[in-house]
Amino acid sequence: MTEANESRADESRAPASPRRVLVSGASRGLGRAVAQAFAAGGDRVAVHYGSRPEEARQTLGSLAGSGHVLVGGDLADPAGAAAVVDTAVEGLGGVDVLVNNAAVNIRHPLPETGYDEWVAVWQRHVAVNLLGTAHLSHLVARRMIDQQTGGRIVNVGSRGAFRGEPDHPAYGATKAAVHALGQSLAVSLAPYDIGVASVAPGFFATERVAPRLEGAEGDAIRAQSPFGRVATPQEIAEAVVWLASPAAEWASGTILDLNGASYLRT
Repeated sequence: MTEANESRADESRAPASPRRVLVSGASRGLGRAVAQAFAAGGDRVAVHYGSRPEEARQTLGSLAGSGHVLVGGDLADPAGAAAVVDTAVEGLGGVDVLVNNAAVNIRHPLPETGYDEWVAVWQRHVAVNLLGTAHLSHLVARRMIDQQTGGRIVNVGSRGAFRGEPDHPAYGATKAAVHALGQSLAVSLAPYDIGVASVAPGFFATERVAPRLEGAEGDAIRAQSPFGRVATPQEIAEAVVWLASPAAEWASGTILDLNGASYLRT
């Protein structure tokens, strides 16, 4: 390694806190855990919500430190996505890290779903999970380029993108698309010192899925992993924080499996 490259590597790992972090879909669950993890590290966080303002305020109130902001907006609407970024930038003074966590996951197994419902569910998944992620990524990456400070984008994908989701096919398909989007952007944005990576979690415990973890279904879900349990949101959040760190530049383009060996890709 040359002296210049050594200097660059050292700089890429230098602490850059407090960073300015936008977390989409942060009103509860994984988004809340991600916001809390960044705040615990000294970063300032824009907590985005789509339809749960009270829960988002609870997330905001739970964050360590100060300088955090609340940002509401419908990411299915391109204008709404632009307003979210504008508000976050105004509140934080810029954006250094984007975590694309917002998503919908509506049950719609094909044998039980009528065509009109099928179309509506697919349109909603594409609008939020894929296009919302794409639009936020464009808007934030352009800000990062203009700032000339580099940055990180971390997408929350899913194990379901690889193993299939028979009861939630639009969810699995849009998460696969999010993974592909992240890899395309990793190549496109590297010259601007912007790293892009994705996590692909398996089942993890949140308020939304708590009823499924009861009884026989819960036992079956936990048995998917040889560890005999599901993940916590905090475990996923720690991986997201690492992928957004200066030390993770060389992980740009990766899709990090976080499923407790419940599904092994080849």
